[in-house]
Amino acid sequence: MPLGSFASNGFDSKRQRALPVPRANANMKTFTPDSSIASDVIPSMNYGERNKGRLPDMILLHYTGMPDVEGAIAQLCTAGTDVSAHYIVLEDGRIVQCVPEAKRAWHAGLASWAGEEDINSCSIGVEIVNRGHDWGYPEFPLRQIAAVIALCRGIMLRRKVPSHRVLAHSDVAPARKKDPGEKFPWHSLANSGVGHWVQPAPIVRGETLKLGTISDDVADLQTALARYGYGVPANGKYDATTMEVVTAFQRHFRPARVDGVADHSTLTTLQSLLASLPSEATVLAAK
Repeated sequence: MPLGSFASNGFDSKRQRALPVPRANANMKTFTPDSSIASDVIPSMNYGERNKGRLPDMILLHYTGMPDVEGAIAQLCTAGTDVSAHYIVLEDGRIVQCVPEAKRAWHAGLASWAGEEDINSCSIGVEIVNRGHDWGYPEFPLRQIAAVIALCRGIMLRRKVPSHRVLAHSDVAPARKKDPGEKFPWHSLANSGVGHWVQPAPIVRGETLKLGTISDDVADLQTALARYGYGVPANGKYDATTMEVVTAFQRHFRPARVDGVADHSTLTTLQSLLASLPSEATVLAAK
């Protein structure tokens, strides 16, 4: 497939424009995309082998967090930036593959989930074109979300990724990342079989756990978050790490209010998620 080309995939061609291929990549050897709905291949120079032959069983969703798609593609595909992703999903719904799924893309950075720290080796990274919190954070277009759903469904089938292993970058790196953020429609993905979701409990007045609280209730909260997969020690202190993890949890699972305060809604939603997980998933996360 020629670099920057796209196949007919039902999108209005008048809305499409040629993708910006970094000059250094123009003569790179291309590859056959893993996904039948990937319309373009722009090979990235940034990837490696998965450690110890680890097979991917996680999908990690990001936003690009840059002002334009040209800069995002250059960042993800140019040698020396030390970042990449397997896929980029454009606002018009086109899907670009940059790294073969069998390879280890460099998208997660310092991260952990369910006791695993080499997230790049166990995951497939999907970058969703969106300017992000630092550049106005627009809504995600419907056709873009439809493309994300279709892409993820295919990956889940090919790689046997369970729903609870479709995660946000902020889930695995809560101290550093916000993406894809509270505007990302996780409920729409779950309605199509992508990701783990329960209806968030309503926000009501009541007692809360917050920064500075020291109690057994805080330890129970930390234990529950760790059972789900988040990297947080159960020390009974509502410290900065706990607040960051609660904030990340809210961005994904209770986006109506993202404040890092563990209120009744946050706690109840977490318990509902744990109750609806496969039993083997909570055992794995608790190790």
